[in-house]
Amino acid sequence: MLAAGTAAVVLLVTGVGWHSVATIVSSIDRISNLGLGGADDGSTDILLVGVDSRTDAHGNPLSDADRIRLHAGDDVSTNTDTIILLRVPGDGRSATALSIPRDTYVDIPGVGMGKINSAYGTTKEAARKQLVEQGISEAEAERRSTLAGRQALIKTVGQLTGVTVDHYAEIGMLGFALLTDAVGGIPVCLNAAVDEPMSGADFPAGPQRLNGAQALSFVRQRHELPRGDLDRIVRQQVFMAALVHQMISAQLLTSPTRLQHLSDALGRTVVLDDGWNVLSFARELHDLSGGQVKFETIPVTDINYMTDAGQSVVRVDPDAVRAYVSATTGRTAGGLDPASVSADVYNAGGVPGLAGQVAEVLAGHGYRTGTVDNWIGGPVPGSRVLAANRDDPKAQAVAKALGGLPVIADPGAGQGAVRVVLTGDYSGPGLPAATPVASSGSEPSAVPAPAPPPLDAGQNGPKCVN
Repeated sequence: MLAAGTAAVVLLVTGVGWHSVATIVSSIDRISNLGLGGADDGSTDILLVGVDSRTDAHGNPLSDADRIRLHAGDDVSTNTDTIILLRVPGDGRSATALSIPRDTYVDIPGVGMGKINSAYGTTKEAARKQLVEQGISEAEAERRSTLAGRQALIKTVGQLTGVTVDHYAEIGMLGFALLTDAVGGIPVCLNAAVDEPMSGADFPAGPQRLNGAQALSFVRQRHELPRGDLDRIVRQQVFMAALVHQMISAQLLTSPTRLQHLSDALGRTVVLDDGWNVLSFARELHDLSGGQVKFETIPVTDINYMTDAGQSVVRVDPDAVRAYVSATTGRTAGGLDPASVSADVYNAGGVPGLAGQVAEVLAGHGYRTGTVDNWIGGPVPGSRVLAANRDDPKAQAVAKALGGLPVIADPGAGQGAVRVVLTGDYSGPGLPAATPVASSGSEPSAVPAPAPPPLDAGQNGPKCVN
């Protein structure tokens, strides 16, 4: 499901009266002691979480009718099916929403290696049992253990991405459906018809408008999709972009009835940290009001990795993830402005379209690109960034943005020139679509899994997806 905390921000910059907005925000449940903030890395970092909880924000169980309508089932575990890190650079650059695959295999503090979507639920259940054994009431144990689960997820995301999370927004399945209905449904487009009973996704091909329950099935489906969780992430990003675009272009929230429905939806199921002045933040957030927010996915190395225990997970290179996430702020250790850097990108391998897609990634991070072409300079032993000096800050910044490529001194390069040369070993952002080869044990993946190209929230009309 989609972490719709972004929608709570979007509604604040779509022309709705500030009095109405303040009333809506005041209805949202607030939580404290999450361990947020405390570091300046050049951006405001907001963790948006979609939880498959069968309760609302106040711990009230969903009705049987709601469970059936939402295809919620009877599972009582609390997993985070959607994890998005929204990075809003402090210098006014475009915001970036980074999706983290739910099955990303990470080190969970206090638990060990596991899927990132289990950090919340596993920690919560362990804490709940311990509290109950200590004689704490069930209600209080639920409250404290839920806080522990949220804290664990925040720490896990911070450890993986290298950022300090500043704010937290969470929504459950019911809230997602109510929010979608409150804005009159969302337009989507499918390349082919789907009928997948586990998620309840049953849609024809082509453009269509989904109500809340249908939208939940749309963004939860991962079975029978070519790339599983990565394709589900694309659906979530497309949906969020459509939500932003609709709120901005149609100004649906000027309707008093819609505003009331929205207030009810957010009040029942959305949770925000109590230190977040959403109104003040929204006044500063001009990018969303112009639709200038990009949706991307962290780089992964294998979407079909098998652990020693036989568990299928998504494998990542933490160093590459941190380098990629750091690049989204547009800041480097030396305070370099990406707009001052121009890089030529060359394809020296056999992957069609690689240079063009990597150039798009660099452009998405604010870098300028020059020549984008095939390499004719002779054999190259591996992907690299060429510069007159290997310590050149511009070359180092580009190399970091592409997952940590080596910078090689090229005596023939002009002062300040930056050349990216890509071979078949490249495993960073911008890879064209490919089918990963499953691996097992500790062996590396044979083919890195690609990240989908960025989506623009200001796009016209829904993007067709699988």
